[in-house]
Formats: sequence, structure tokens, C-alpha cells
Amino acid sequence: MSQDIIQELTFFAHSICMGVVITFVYDWILILRKLIKHKIFWISLEDFFFWIACGLGVFYMLYKENNGVLRWFTVLGAMIGMIFYKCLISKFFVHIMSTCIYKIMWFLFRIIQIVLKPLKWLVSKAAKFLNFLKKKIKKYEKFIKNKLTVCIKMLKIVLCKR
Repeated sequence: MSQDIIQELTFFAHSICMGVVITFVYDWILILRKLIKHKIFWISLEDFFFWIACGLGVFYMLYKENNGVLRWFTVLGAMIGMIFYKCLISKFFVHIMSTCIYKIMWFLFRIIQIVLKPLKWLVSKAAKFLNFLKKKIKKYEKFIKNKLTVCIKMLKIVLCKR
């Protein structure tokens, strides 16, 4: 085979790999969406930035390997890579990874709950104590107010007599 054909086949293989990589990265976005529910605005924003990044990546590949010339077999190669990955791997990968990450997050959350349980108990006791102090301060405040009121009345009486 001639060197030009080998170079074209290598470029075609790279475009297939680019399609697989693009779909693989998008699967991680899908996993994130399964773990954390998104509103349509955030989904649209994620997709917008994802496709801009993909466009830049494809442009970089075209620039480096084909001097920036867009050839239709490059688009076909990327499409073949995407379809190949989507049909054979994607569904299982997203399901397995989202399930594993969810289980890990659940396990970590349980450990954090167990570790923070004494702190939660301490905070509840401190809240009860502060509530008790608040009631005592209110009683003391009322007592002081009454005493001051009596003192002011006595002062007025004394001043009025003189």
C-alpha cells in the first residue's frame, strides 16, 4: 500500500476513535444527570458547552492531521465510532457506573451520618441548654424591668414632692 493510503486509513481510524471518545465523555454527563437531577436550563447549558468542546476537539484533530481540511469520511468515521460505542457499550456503561457511584455515595453518606451522630446529639443538647438560658434570661429581664419601673415611679414621687 502506498504511504498516502496508510495515512488516510490512520486518519479514518482516528476519526472513529474521536467519535468513541465524544460519546464516552457524553456518557459521563449522562451519568451525572442520573445521579443529580437537572432542570432543562442546566441540561441545555451542559450540552452547549459539551458540543463547543467537541467542536474544538474535532477542529484540533483536523488541523493536526489533515491541515484543517474537512473531509466527509472524517464525519463518517466519527459517526461510525459514535454508533459503535452507543450500540455496544454505552447503555451498560451508564447503568453500571451510575449504579456504582450511587452505591458509593450512599455508603459514604451513611458513614458521615454515623460519624456525625454524636455531633448531632451534642448540638441538640446545646440547643436545649440555650433554650433554657433564653427562658431564664427572659425571666430575669422581666424582673429587672419591674424593678426599674418601681424605681422610676419612686423617683418621680420623690421629685414631685420636692
